[in-house]
Amino acid sequence: MNNQRSFFFNVDWLTVLIYLALCTIGWFNIHAAVFDETHPSLIDLDTNYGKQFIFIISAVVLGSVILLLDSRFISGLAPVVYVTTVLLLMVVLVVGKNVGGNQAWIPLGSFRLQPSEFAKFSTCLLLARYLSGVNVRITEFKSFLMAAGIIALPMLLIMLQPDTGSTLVFCSLIFVLYREGLSPYFLIIAGLLIALFVLSLLFNQLYLIGILIILSVAAAFLLRLRREGLVALAGGLIISIAFIFSVNFLYNNVLQPHQKSRIDELLGIKTDLRGAGYNVNQSKIAIGSGKLWGKGYLQGTQTKYAFVPAQSTDFIFCTVGEEWGFAGSIVVIGLFMFLLLRIIIMAERQRSPFSRVYGYGVASIIFFHVIINIGMTIGLVPVIGIPLPFISYGGSSLWSFTILLFILIKLDSNRLGHVL
Repeated sequence: MNNQRSFFFNVDWLTVLIYLALCTIGWFNIHAAVFDETHPSLIDLDTNYGKQFIFIISAVVLGSVILLLDSRFISGLAPVVYVTTVLLLMVVLVVGKNVGGNQAWIPLGSFRLQPSEFAKFSTCLLLARYLSGVNVRITEFKSFLMAAGIIALPMLLIMLQPDTGSTLVFCSLIFVLYREGLSPYFLIIAGLLIALFVLSLLFNQLYLIGILIILSVAAAFLLRLRREGLVALAGGLIISIAFIFSVNFLYNNVLQPHQKSRIDELLGIKTDLRGAGYNVNQSKIAIGSGKLWGKGYLQGTQTKYAFVPAQSTDFIFCTVGEEWGFAGSIVVIGLFMFLLLRIIIMAERQRSPFSRVYGYGVASIIFFHVIINIGMTIGLVPVIGIPLPFISYGGSSLWSFTILLFILIKLDSNRLGHVL
């Protein structure tokens, strides 16, 4: 009895309440996004909002089951879960159903399972299991290589589908490695490479290389670099020039045509409001038309007349902006920020390295999804097609995020007990 009472009081119920609030908001906005007057009921199973109700109920049951598990069982199961999801990612390449150009779903009767969603929490689990090992130091090349391999394997398999959006989500786990001791220079280098990629698309590459050479020479003189510094600067310059020359190959041979069009539209290289820029343009119209307080529940014209594609999945935030306005949008964003704050607090108060690493993995993935999803609906980032956690329509997405979050809640509830 005492153990049960202790468990009850140790669970972070505030985080659970935020989770339930986001799921409820998602359910109502899916109802508004695809509302059918012939099926007005929120629990009509012939509609997406009726199906989402079932997904939410099953997700709550799933989360409750996770809270009843032994924490040591979760840690021990990490390799098995990871291998299982990797195998599913291989299976989907063979028997998967192609939807929207991505072979990412395994058909199971009337339901479709998306293994890439479940690969997120399984990768976090195995990464936490590895980095919490006794002799593992992320500053050592061998440990870094192993951690990078754990992240890279599902990324490679998902890229083969090809699903660029889900692939990029795994890049957010670099923040986990940074928290565990990875040099901040890796983050700086990653940021510089992204900047070089964008600049290479906007400007003549020869001019860009010339500017880099001038800046490098100026830095060498102003900083009075010695031999070691000059070698490092020269190495960085050579790598940068090689990367700039490789941009054209990457852009023309790796990215899909629709992805290139979206990047061109975002950077202003091309303007095509009836083609690549249509989704984002309609999305911004919908969100802007909501003004301060919104048009009201089920009153969104952009939503009601389906001007915004994928309005119950990737572009669900448009419904929030149009029907609930700026005020409603701030509430949703505020709930996500509060959730992320709770997750980081939980991660930092763990006695177990496994739980801490896993907690930062959860924070990284949810943060990436929220920033990119909302960013693409208002035209700040390219459209890469990833859901808004707990709000977008879909069983695989909701279940995977539920498992991702509730494993952390379970680990946190046991933080004063045994150390994993």
